[in-house]
Amino acid sequence: MARPRKAVPGVDPNLLIRDAANLLPAQSRRLFMRGIVSVGALAALTGCDIIDGDTSEKALRVVSNFNDWVQARLFNPHTLAPTYSESDVTRPFPFNGFYSEDEAPVIDGDKYRLEVGGLIDNKKPWTLPDLYKLPEVSQITRLVCVEGWSVIGSWQGVRLSDFLQIVGADTRAKYVWFQCAEGYSNTIDMPTALHPQTQLTLKFDHKVLPTIYGFPVRIRIPTKLGFKNPKYVTAMWVQNNDAGGYWENQGYNWFSGL
Repeated sequence: MARPRKAVPGVDPNLLIRDAANLLPAQSRRLFMRGIVSVGALAALTGCDIIDGDTSEKALRVVSNFNDWVQARLFNPHTLAPTYSESDVTRPFPFNGFYSEDEAPVIDGDKYRLEVGGLIDNKKPWTLPDLYKLPEVSQITRLVCVEGWSVIGSWQGVRLSDFLQIVGADTRAKYVWFQCAEGYSNTIDMPTALHPQTQLTLKFDHKVLPTIYGFPVRIRIPTKLGFKNPKYVTAMWVQNNDAGGYWENQGYNWFSGL
């Protein structure tokens, strides 16, 4: 006989189930809510007996990992994010970071070098003049913040897939990892890196990328939430190990697709 479950101080079962559902993409949320009707069922799904705040957090983390798994398999590398017109661009475009605007790193463009490494044939560092010579593509896409707001920006640069081809990257590798000047880091999966809208961004609104938007290089990924779009990029590694990221290592969803 299953032992009775007691109410846990500080843990609202209904809120816990809703929080778990909110971690899932829409395609799987409906199935989850139809199948999970109690904390006991949530515990059975995740293998976590909900007895206190710590185990409820563990249960939510299991569901979050399941979310990543589902989103990765739902991701279609040929499906494009919506695009917009110049008149739709948000002006002024806001600054956003885990630090204040006046703490944004100031990088000397003349001394800047983009380091590339890992499973790449040509590991020559890239200067900004070299990067500016690459074929430019432009997109006007929406940036969606995990905090719940969104803005539309005009971005110019080189397709990341083209850049990976130029440097001889092994696109059979699983991940691309980015290091940034302000201490940020981020890892994306290779299918996302090869998506036609994923961009090594050098300009905003057809002008050299301003400092507050990530000068000299940011990675624009309109199929991901904003925190998966690293700014002030100084290094890029192609590899088979997941190196995590600044927010992911603090519990944010890894895949975070839209």
